[in-house]
Amino acid sequence: MVLDSPINKAGRLRNVYVRTAAGVLIEVKPYVRIPRTFKRFSGVMLQLLQKLSISAVGKREKLMRVIKNPVTQYLPVNSRKLGFSYSSEKLVNIQNYVASAENSTDFVFVVGAMAHGKVETDYTEDFISICGYPLSAAYCITMICQALAGKWTVL
Repeated sequence: MVLDSPINKAGRLRNVYVRTAAGVLIEVKPYVRIPRTFKRFSGVMLQLLQKLSISAVGKREKLMRVIKNPVTQYLPVNSRKLGFSYSSEKLVNIQNYVASAENSTDFVFVVGAMAHGKVETDYTEDFISICGYPLSAAYCITMICQALAGKWTVL
């Protein structure tokens, strides 16, 4: 969802990091096109985990690569790191929350994409909930992207 968003197409997305259940940390460049079918996606992920990187066809540029933990060494300095959880007691309107931040603020959004459980991190400053109902990670990311697009007037 985030790679297809208007904020990414406008060049406002810096990095995407994915941590697997096994703890493997993957850096995904914002201009990557993720395969749409499960079969092709599985093949790309298998190749990534075996070769530790995926390069653009005919180029040496790495589109996705396995990187060393912890993720905190790659995050912007002095950024606002927010975790998202339905179980958080801090229910906020994401549009207002993002709009109230200074324009110079870098955000790091930590969204879990698992069936059960909660994201456990030691680097998030705040855990917020953006809906009174459980949301899929894809829809949560859509709401975040819409809030940021509104703040930055990306149409």
